[in-house]
Amino acid sequence: MNEINKGVKFLEKTENKMGTMSVFPLIISMSVPAMLSMLVQAMYNVVDSFFVAKVSENALTAVSLAFPIQTLLIALAVGTSVGINSLVSRRLGERRQEKANSAATHGILLGAFNWAIFALVGLLFSEPFFRSFTANEEIITMGTQYMSIVCIVSMGVFIEINIEKTLQATGNMIYPMLSQILGAVTNIILDPIFIFGLLGVPKMGVAGAAIATVIGQIFAMLFLIYIIVKKDHQVVISFRNFKLDFSTIRDIYSVGFPSIIMQAIGSVMVVGMNAILIGFTETAVALFGVYFKLQSFVFMPVFGLMQGVMPIIGYNFGARRRDRLLSTVRIGSIISVVIMAIGTALFWLIPDRLLLIFNASRLMLEIGVPALHTISICFVPAALGIMFSTVFQAVGSGFKSLIISVLRQLIVLLPAAFLLSKIGLPFVWYAFPIAEGASLIASIVFYLQLYKKRLKTL
Repeated sequence: MNEINKGVKFLEKTENKMGTMSVFPLIISMSVPAMLSMLVQAMYNVVDSFFVAKVSENALTAVSLAFPIQTLLIALAVGTSVGINSLVSRRLGERRQEKANSAATHGILLGAFNWAIFALVGLLFSEPFFRSFTANEEIITMGTQYMSIVCIVSMGVFIEINIEKTLQATGNMIYPMLSQILGAVTNIILDPIFIFGLLGVPKMGVAGAAIATVIGQIFAMLFLIYIIVKKDHQVVISFRNFKLDFSTIRDIYSVGFPSIIMQAIGSVMVVGMNAILIGFTETAVALFGVYFKLQSFVFMPVFGLMQGVMPIIGYNFGARRRDRLLSTVRIGSIISVVIMAIGTALFWLIPDRLLLIFNASRLMLEIGVPALHTISICFVPAALGIMFSTVFQAVGSGFKSLIISVLRQLIVLLPAAFLLSKIGLPFVWYAFPIAEGASLIASIVFYLQLYKKRLKTL
């Protein structure tokens, strides 16, 4: 009861800005910290691959092949945390403090359980996964080392991200930003030390990159655990008199599970694309991995924007404030389109310079420049699709996001890529704008249905 009263008193002292502050300044105040932290994450992604590329192209290929498993890991972590974020923000909007506290506390247990799952994946399936793609023993060895370390020591990311999303659900964006920056900067500093064996540390190559990654995640987790224990927040995480509530877990995963599947589909998509691309050349697989690192500079700020937008939508949906909800959707859409338009311009104006960051070979430049031109056509439509998916998740309709993601990354993208591969490698990349256009049309239809059934009556 003391923990409940603590949260209620904090809420009474500080009326939640998500229900009172003007929408545009509110979005900026909540999104900019997340956008900055996501940009740091994008920088880490590029720096990580930059150093790995210095080892060899085989090393870059190994990390690129491991990317789908990392995507699957992040899918489980982020999907669970999205469910926590949605549930906590809605319960706060409904003034149900005890339920908000319970959702936040369940998030810690779910993070530990999810870590155990991927520890087993890393132990049992790392080498068989790589042998299913290539007979190159160097790639298999480096990839197995990288994947096993990232999976077995994944506790940091699973716990950290659940606390991060819990804080964001209350409108607190600063501590999550600081935790992500801490993790990314730690990673960037340790990468060259562990990869190349600096300052007396043994040279570990690709395994060193994995070790730097998990140490950064653990530092971020420890920072947020300290914050959640020592600082006052609108929700209280406590295991005193805690009882496992399966209805709370169900409510978390009613939004979280579709989000997990939605992001896990990205892993399936990458596996499928790698299988198509490796039929042309291993350089095409490395290029695809490089593309994902580069596009993170464009997509990460938009995802950071959505981290700020989601709790605003969820809170005002719970508080039945349709005007503020719709204003948030409109302003968020405009900002995300502007970001994506800038990204498209960069991919068209300086694609060769972007690829040379990763020591691109002549062949990678030859196939990479037109690839970046073609794929970037889908960026602006993707901005709106991401916004609609955020709305669906924030109001508890995560299944709609799942359908859109399946359409974008499986039903349309992979068959289109497979068919276009019969014409030639340059045509494979057109599958991305085709899939994004189809999914945007479906997103608009779903949003109009949601508006008529649930938003119009608020």
